[in-house]
Amino acid sequence: MRLFISLLLLFAAALTLAVGARFNPGNVVFFYPPYRIDLSLNFFILLAGLLFLVLYGVVQAIRSAQMMPQRVAAYRREKREREGNRAMRDALKALFEGRFGHAEKAAMRAGESPENAGLSALIAARAAHRMSQSERRDVWLGKAEQDPSLRTARLMTAMELAIDGRDSDVALDALKELNASGTRHIHALRLALKANQRARNWQEVLRLVRLLDKRHALHPALSQRLREMAYEDLLGAQSHDAEAIRRIWATIPADDRARPFVAVRAARAFNAEGLHDEARAVIENALAAEWDERLVRAYGNSAAAEGSAALLAQIERCEQWARKRPADPELALTLGSLCLRQKLWGKAQRHLDQALSDATDTETVRDAHLKLAQLHEALNQPEEAAAHYRQCALATLL
Repeated sequence: MRLFISLLLLFAAALTLAVGARFNPGNVVFFYPPYRIDLSLNFFILLAGLLFLVLYGVVQAIRSAQMMPQRVAAYRREKREREGNRAMRDALKALFEGRFGHAEKAAMRAGESPENAGLSALIAARAAHRMSQSERRDVWLGKAEQDPSLRTARLMTAMELAIDGRDSDVALDALKELNASGTRHIHALRLALKANQRARNWQEVLRLVRLLDKRHALHPALSQRLREMAYEDLLGAQSHDAEAIRRIWATIPADDRARPFVAVRAARAFNAEGLHDEARAVIENALAAEWDERLVRAYGNSAAAEGSAALLAQIERCEQWARKRPADPELALTLGSLCLRQKLWGKAQRHLDQALSDATDTETVRDAHLKLAQLHEALNQPEEAAAHYRQCALATLL
């Protein structure tokens, strides 16, 4: 239909021109003495149209000739970009497939295109790292540094590869440079956590664990384990210095102080320096927040001096707990041990016997037999003491 309408319009235009030319009596005269040229107006219009077309063709030909070098350069550039992009896709495919040698070679070809030079260098760096070629990896990372737009990507890659290669110093240097740029996304925090863990910067590890916990970006089991490792090292490393222990404990957040593994480790550190009052306070606060057998055992290990008011207060507190938890073997063992220390023989034997009857784990059974043996030895009952010592030895062997 459209073709028919176009032909109809074309015929109408031709008819209009033919009729107009037929009844057009005008003419055009050119004088160039001594010459004179007479032309009809219709023929003159035709010649003018043809001249315009010829001139237009010549101008276009000249312009095309002038633009030929740019077109050739553009064609070559587009061809190079297509080849570079194809090589980039091959490099990524090979990297994900684990063909690292092929990935590095493809990335080298992709780097011939200036637009792909930075990204291809990062791909080649990862491939070289997987092949344990650290020198080539560093060379590729150096080439990626020439592209300022890839600064964050380069630092993240450098930090990740350094962590994987257990080079914590390089990882921390990259982390410092990354922090200077204000990058704080979750993956960066995770890498920073690994780097500081490898470098044993436990204070920074704790800070990063808290940040990741707030964003729900860390598994609870991993978070707890990292906290345990950090506090084990922080409190254990300062065990020779009482003031250092107090300073470390003062920096620990209140929520972490109530955690059983933190309180037990702190109590152990305080007891090692003879700071039993501080150890008992730590355990009592933690038990008020959460009941845990480890805390109860640590409370028994933090006993005050024999015959002191503090020891009697300990026994009274344990008796209050025992009324709420009458079937707790660990609490009965702790209470019996404190009574034995205070030379309350009857109470000590009653609670130790209860601990022995309720205990299910080997450690509690062994400690109960040991304390009962010490009790009978103090009461000058050698046969009973020997029997409990034998039971303690058997429990230890089991």
